[in-house]
Amino acid sequence: MDALLPMIRSADLSGPDAAVVSAAVGAYLRQTEEEKRREGLSPLPDGDGALPERYRAEVDDPAAAYAGFHVLLAEVDDETLGVVVVAPLEDEAEIKRLWTAPAARGRGIGSALLDAAVATADGAVRLSVWDWRAGAMRLYESRGFARVPSWDGRDRLVCMIRQDS
Repeated sequence: MDALLPMIRSADLSGPDAAVVSAAVGAYLRQTEEEKRREGLSPLPDGDGALPERYRAEVDDPAAAYAGFHVLLAEVDDETLGVVVVAPLEDEAEIKRLWTAPAARGRGIGSALLDAAVATADGAVRLSVWDWRAGAMRLYESRGFARVPSWDGRDRLVCMIRQDS
């Protein structure tokens, strides 16, 4: 992989991008569950790669799970290195998934995806992030996101909002 900036494009979930999104979101969710196990927050067995049932639809059928959402892919040299899912809400948008391939981290891919996700939104953008993901929180704060009282009752989940500019 080279140091080129990624191309960010909308995913076509009715075609081959569905499998790409499934793989990327699956990797994100498995990484998250593994981190939650290490932090003592997951009831799933260690290291088996299992996902909670509530996430299966996102991996099994992203076209249905993300109907009406903006799904963006980051590519370098035709290789998908990241994904972001943006859910439009009534008065704001919510970033639901932001993932960069581990080997590609630190190359601006997450930043490019975040900027593109914010650009799709009309109004404020909100997201949540686990408190042990300090690098992600620094990225969000550098893009104008601020911590706010939680809208989610899960322990150690930090909620953030970026007001529209």
